[in-house]
Amino acid sequence: MDFLSFETLGALFAVGLLAGFVDAIAGGGGLLTLPALLWAGLSPAESLATNKLQSSFGSFSAAVKFARSGEVKPRDMAAMIACTFVGSAFGAIVVQMLDSGFLRNVIPVLLVGIAVWLLVSPKAGDIDAHQRIGERTFALLAGTGIGFYDGFFGPGTGTFFAIAFVSLLGFNLRKATAHTKVLNFTSNAAALLFFLMGGHIVWVAGLLMGVGQSLGAQLGAHMVIRNGAAIVRPMLVVASLAITAKLVWTDEQGIVRAAIATVSSWFA
Repeated sequence: MDFLSFETLGALFAVGLLAGFVDAIAGGGGLLTLPALLWAGLSPAESLATNKLQSSFGSFSAAVKFARSGEVKPRDMAAMIACTFVGSAFGAIVVQMLDSGFLRNVIPVLLVGIAVWLLVSPKAGDIDAHQRIGERTFALLAGTGIGFYDGFFGPGTGTFFAIAFVSLLGFNLRKATAHTKVLNFTSNAAALLFFLMGGHIVWVAGLLMGVGQSLGAQLGAHMVIRNGAAIVRPMLVVASLAITAKLVWTDEQGIVRAAIATVSSWFA
């Protein structure tokens, strides 16, 4: 791809910083970073791969913060980690087998759909917290399923994991957020490994955003530990939709027309 300007790299760093902060608190930072990477001119495969690189920094930073504070013990999550890794790896393999034109058509639709779903879905803190299944069943169903989604696409994964922990295992929101970061890093690392094999990562953009992610995640995790998990999804969704709108309306390759045509074909 073409060289990224310093202005573009600076904007990507700022997006990474904000995404790491909100991701550590409420999940969904990928709703900011993925459209930002597409806006910067990366191809769909490069955007998905580079997004996994930069998000790995944030999820690792937040997971370490929670582990060191005693909020979570990764050793007790072995089955969840293993299933999440397998699911995410499979998702990353599948998405790299798809045609780039298809991905370019579908990604904006998925971004808007996930953003709207996160806005109208119940908040994890409002869900009746009762354990409904065992941890091994949770690992197989939620770990593998959400892991696959993260490897294939990604935005909203943290929120999905948090809701699953609260609604299926009965965790309180603080405990769910801490455990979510461990599985989020697992799925990011697994997908990153297979994207690395595919050669789609744009390292300069990914590493710079990763630094921002790490800093933002530390701030967000610190806020959760001190004050509980503040819900910032409305702000996140508005920002995501604004970036996506900017992306699709200014794209020279006609993403808007292609996305509309794709959706229309589903109902034809």
